[in-house]
Amino acid sequence: MKVHVDTDLCAGFGICVGICPEVFELHDDGYATVLPSEVPPELQDLVRRAASQCPAQAIFITDD
Repeated sequence: MKVHVDTDLCAGFGICVGICPEVFELHDDGYATVLPSEVPPELQDLVRRAASQCPAQAIFITDD
């Protein structure tokens, strides 16, 4: 699984960071970024939850 945050859509709410800080962090500009290029299997459910709860719908997941 790969995850991407669209910085044009991200509003910096930080909900994703609260749900899964191992994958997401807030960058210096206040918007979310993704830490690993591949999401470990044990964190995939949390990443899906973060994507579904993102108010800006800025998190995109691919199953590559």
